Amino acid sequence: MRLTVIGTGYVGAVHAACLADLGHEVLGVDLDAERIAELAAGRPPFYEPGLDALLKRGVDTGRLRFGTSQAEAARFADTHFLCVGTPPLPGTGAADLRYVEAAADGLAPHLTAGALVVGKSTVPVGTSARLAARLPGAEVAWNPEFLREGCAVRDTLRPERIVVGTSSPAAEARLREIYAPLLAAGAPLIATDPATAELVKLASNSFLATKVSFVNAMSEICDATGADVLTLVGAMGEDTRIGSRFLAPGLGFGGSCLPKDIRALAASVEGLGLGGSVAFLREVDAINSRQRDRTVELARRLLGGGFAERNVAVLGAAFKPHSDDVRDSPALAVAETVRQAGAQVRVHDPEAVDNARAACPALQFAPDVTKTCEQADLVLHLTEWPQYQELDPAALATVVRAPLLVDARHTLDAESWSEAGWTVRAPGRPRLG
Repeated sequence: MRLTVIGTGYVGAVHAACLADLGHEVLGVDLDAERIAELAAGRPPFYEPGLDALLKRGVDTGRLRFGTSQAEAARFADTHFLCVGTPPLPGTGAADLRYVEAAADGLAPHLTAGALVVGKSTVPVGTSARLAARLPGAEVAWNPEFLREGCAVRDTLRPERIVVGTSSPAAEARLREIYAPLLAAGAPLIATDPATAELVKLASNSFLATKVSFVNAMSEICDATGADVLTLVGAMGEDTRIGSRFLAPGLGFGGSCLPKDIRALAASVEGLGLGGSVAFLREVDAINSRQRDRTVELARRLLGGGFAERNVAVLGAAFKPHSDDVRDSPALAVAETVRQAGAQVRVHDPEAVDNARAACPALQFAPDVTKTCEQADLVLHLTEWPQYQELDPAALATVVRAPLLVDARHTLDAESWSEAGWTVRAPGRPRLG
């Protein structure tokens, strides 16, 4: 089939490349001419494992092309995926729909009868109905994305579920045809109405955020009582009703999805007069933000009370591993707070240094871990890249000024670091060395 993808940011670029890899002819459209030029040359504008090869294959075969004209998009195909951003509105956290509406308005004058516009953006309930009024003669469906940065290609080509919200059997049939290779491989498709499809993404991310904040609340209690949060969550995770996924104590979540989505859901439900139903999401958000302050305070105590004239090495800048995304990054927030408290802060990250430097130019950056840790009075492990788990703590101890470590992600082997002479601290755990 011939398909267009409107918006070639993180979701759109991955979706377009994957649709082409499924055998469709795809046109990606974006107003950012520089980004379009990069994509047309087969170069992804961000780091995502596997995307570069997929993008190059699509461009080389001719199944994937890019442009800047929505009129061209309407001529190219009659099925259009909207993949533009929905950033939070300042002050309220509600989703800003101006880019979704602008994309729809740009398409509207050019659409032919029977066109299908499929939203993938994360939006409040009722958005598809609002767009339908702006797109006379076209049907609007919703097909939320469930991509995890660092696993986005795999999540698209091997999805845990595909959700489609449509108002007609014909639209559902068209989406089933688009995703036929995935359905044949065993991916489940959940067909529902547009409102339910819109709500699924927000509900899923809010539930996951709640699990993370719950375990971090338990981490605070462990700090106060001397209990061990890792043993606690290990025991909890053995309960099949709870499960171990997302029971991850530490620095908390960041990025462009979970924080934004819990605030957007709370704001939209409050707008319906049902704020009491999601009041707990405000506390989920507050608990998550508190983890950054807890990590800074743990570091401060380990240094004897202050950061002034201390050298602090930071391992990790991206909000999560396998990504170069620093949007709402807990790691970068902690690094900047420590710098503002008087420390000289040097940061390492395998992929996110350029974005981190643009976001926080006052921080220092180093090309490798050894250089980052030279003469450090404290090492902060803030993003759980696998490379950091492979470090030799004994070798690293020879380059620091003081072997002090805060493992804010609980993924380093505390015993081996302690045996190498390090004093190790981690949120929610008793003294480790």
